[in-house]
Amino acid sequence: MADPPGCCSTCATCLLCPYSCQWITAKKQKRKGLRTTKYDCCWFLFLFCVFLFTLAWLYFAIIILNDFHNFNEFIFRQRKLWLDWSLVLLIATAVLISYSSVLLVLALCLQLCGQPLKLHWVHKMLLILTALVVAAAFTGLGIKWAEEWKSARISLQATGPFLHIGIVGGMTLLAWPLASFIYRTHSTGLKVFLLLVFWAVMIALYLAPLGITSPCIMEENQLPPKPALVGHRGAPMLAPENTLMSLHKAVECDVQVFETDVMVSADGVPFLMHDEELTRTTNVQAMFPERAALNSTAFNWTDLQELNAGRWFLERRPFPTVQSLSDDDRDEAAEQRIPSLEQVLEAAKQSNISIMFDLRPENHSDYQNFVNVTLEVILQSGIPLQQVLWLPDGFREDVKQQAPGVQHVYGRKRLEKEEPGLHINLPYQDMSSEEIRQYRQDNISVNLYVVNQPWLFSVLWCSGVSSVTTNACQVLKEMKRPIWLLPSSTYFMIWIVVDCVSFLIIIWAFVLMK
Repeated sequence: MADPPGCCSTCATCLLCPYSCQWITAKKQKRKGLRTTKYDCCWFLFLFCVFLFTLAWLYFAIIILNDFHNFNEFIFRQRKLWLDWSLVLLIATAVLISYSSVLLVLALCLQLCGQPLKLHWVHKMLLILTALVVAAAFTGLGIKWAEEWKSARISLQATGPFLHIGIVGGMTLLAWPLASFIYRTHSTGLKVFLLLVFWAVMIALYLAPLGITSPCIMEENQLPPKPALVGHRGAPMLAPENTLMSLHKAVECDVQVFETDVMVSADGVPFLMHDEELTRTTNVQAMFPERAALNSTAFNWTDLQELNAGRWFLERRPFPTVQSLSDDDRDEAAEQRIPSLEQVLEAAKQSNISIMFDLRPENHSDYQNFVNVTLEVILQSGIPLQQVLWLPDGFREDVKQQAPGVQHVYGRKRLEKEEPGLHINLPYQDMSSEEIRQYRQDNISVNLYVVNQPWLFSVLWCSGVSSVTTNACQVLKEMKRPIWLLPSSTYFMIWIVVDCVSFLIIIWAFVLMK
C-alpha cells in the first residue's frame, strides 16, 4: 500500500505509534506485507461504534444535569455521604469520549495516509472496557432513574435542529476517509455495500427534519408569555433551602411563589423541612447524636430551634454558586435556623409572595391532626388565603370546608369534564408540549418541576407552560426570551442549504480522492 502524495514518512510514523503502540518506520521495505486485514476493519468498526456509544452517553450526561441535585440527595440519604456527583460524571464521561475520539481521529488519518490500521491489543481491551462502562451507565439509568429517558425526549425538542446539522456535518467529513478506503480496496462487493449503507444514512439524515418537531419553531409574535417562577424551597442556590434567607433571596429573584415542605413537631408546631431526617440540612448529629436518625416529627419545637440550618450549606456547597456568595451572605447563611410555618407566612405576607407546600409525611398515623394544626396556623396568620396554594391530597375536602379561600393545586392531570381554573403541579417529564398547549387553551394553570437549565426552560416557555419550579431562579430571571426561536420558513431554508452543501462536499470528496 503506497503512501499517497502529501503524507510524509514522519507523519505516517507519528500516527502509527499511538494507534499501534509500536515504532514502525515508514520505509517501504520495513512495511512490506503490512496490510489492513478484515480483522483490523472489524476493530475499526467497533471503535466507531464505541465512539458513537460514548457520544450518546455524553449527550445524556449533559441532559440529566438538570436533575442531578436529586441524585446527590438520594446518595446522601442512602450513604450519608455528600458529594457533587455531577463532577464525577462529567470527568469520567470526558475521559471516555476523549479517548475514543483520539483513537478514531488517528484511524481516519491513517486511512487517509494509506497506513495499516493495526490497533494494539491494549487499545482493544480499553475499548471493550469503555463499552462495558457506558453500557452499565445506561443500564443503571434505566433501572434507577427511568424518568430521565423522558427528559431525553424533551431535550430533542431543544436540540433536534442543531443535532441534525451536526450529524450531517460529521457524516459529510466521514466521506473523505470512506472515499479513500473505497478507492484502495479491491473487493467490489465491499465497495457496493459501503456505498449503499453510507448513502442510505445520508438520505435518511437529509430527510430527518420532516420528523423533527420543536415548540420553538414558531413566529416571534406567537411566543407565549414568560412562565412565572416558583422557588423550589426558596432560592437554594443562593441560600440554605427552606429558610427565611432562602425566601428573601427568592423574592429578590422576582419569584412569585415560594414552594416548600411542612412538617409538624412533636408538640404541634408546623415547621419547614423536606427530609424525613434532619441530618442533611442541620447539625442534629452534633447537637443530638443519639436522636439524629429519628424522624423530624419526633423532635419538639424547643429542640428544633437549637439546631443550625445554614452551616451545612457553606460546608457541603450543594451548588457551585455557594463559592460566589458575598461575605455578608455567608454570615447570614451561617446563622439560619429552622423556621416555623408561622414565621414563613408572616414573611410571605410582607413580601406579597404566595406559598405552596406539601405536608409531610403523608403516611403518618396522626396526619389528620397535622392538617388541622397547619390550617389553624394559616387562618391565624392573617395572610390572604388566595396566597396559599395547598398541595396535599389527604383530607382535601376538609380543607375546602375550613378554609374555602385556599387555592388547591393537584398533582395529577385533569379528569374528564373537570371545571376550568384548575391548578396542576407535575414533573416536567409528565406533560408533552401538545398537552401544555391544550391545557392553556382550556384555562388550566400548569406548573412543572424542577426546571433548572435554560434549554429546558426555553422549551417549556415555547410550549406555553404557566409556571416552573426551579432551583436556579437567579438564572431564569435574566432570560428575556428563549435560547432560540426560529420561524418555520427560516428553519426550512437552513435545512435545504445544509443538505445541499453536504451533498456537494461529498461528491467533491469522492472526485478529489479518486
